[in-house]
Amino acid sequence: MGAEAGRTATSYVEAQRAALKALGPAVRRGEADAVHRMRVATRRARSALKSFRPELDRAATDPLAAELKWLAAELGAERDREVLAERLAARLAELDPAPSAAVRGRVDALGAGSALAAHAAVLRTLDGARYAALLDAMGVLTSAPPYRPAARHPAGPAAEATVRRDMARLRARMAAALALGPGAERDTALHEARKAAKRARYSGEAVRPVLGGPAKAHTARMKWLQELLGEHQDSVMCRTALEGAAADARAAGEDPAPYEAMARAERARAAQQGDVSGPGAAGGQGDVSGPGAAGGQGDVSGPGA
Repeated sequence: MGAEAGRTATSYVEAQRAALKALGPAVRRGEADAVHRMRVATRRARSALKSFRPELDRAATDPLAAELKWLAAELGAERDREVLAERLAARLAELDPAPSAAVRGRVDALGAGSALAAHAAVLRTLDGARYAALLDAMGVLTSAPPYRPAARHPAGPAAEATVRRDMARLRARMAAALALGPGAERDTALHEARKAAKRARYSGEAVRPVLGGPAKAHTARMKWLQELLGEHQDSVMCRTALEGAAADARAAGEDPAPYEAMARAERARAAQQGDVSGPGAAGGQGDVSGPGAAGGQGDVSGPGA
């Protein structure tokens, strides 16, 4: 009958390899968002290798997943810096009274970095032998797939099982995170839940050719949850940077109040936008338990899965 379930996995990985190759010229030209889109394709491929473990031999996929993780890190450093710099600039602009030059300098330094240097570093990565070997390895995986016996199962039931596994993982991580009180431990747990939401989103994308509309709806819900948790993580990183600046200022005999005020403003902003660490985290508008977040109408994993 052919490796139907296996083809769902390898087709998705091949699409991400094609995206990486197609985005290369745009990244080299420095086009807006090109590096970010390449990073997303990298994450999609790595996530698929995890979601489709029943169909693909880990002896072949785990080393490739490690290389994809490396590439995502190489591509992500500048993006992360830009996000932090934008949030810091927004909080700095809101300070009343206006901050002193010393405060501005300390905050600017938190998000400092050279876009030109970052772009040059990305080009070195793309020109390197390691990246070329990664593309080759992805090509080998899809042209001579390391299928396991489950790869020959019918695609539909296998796709549903993939979604159910990833949703179970997400629910467990969300439950563990929301059982914790506010603080660093909960922030870490929510970051892990975000990774699970991303995995559930990408597996939903991968099975859409098999499951159609329900998979599309499921993917949209997972994107919503991933973005909510991503907003939380970006806010955590901003607050952490500002708390560090307050500590540095205190150690230098300077007033930490401006940095503490910005950290409070960042927390309040996150809560207003439905941040999971804010009021109503266990239910309500913008909460992770919102429509379909844990399965619901149209969920490809089935009723109450």
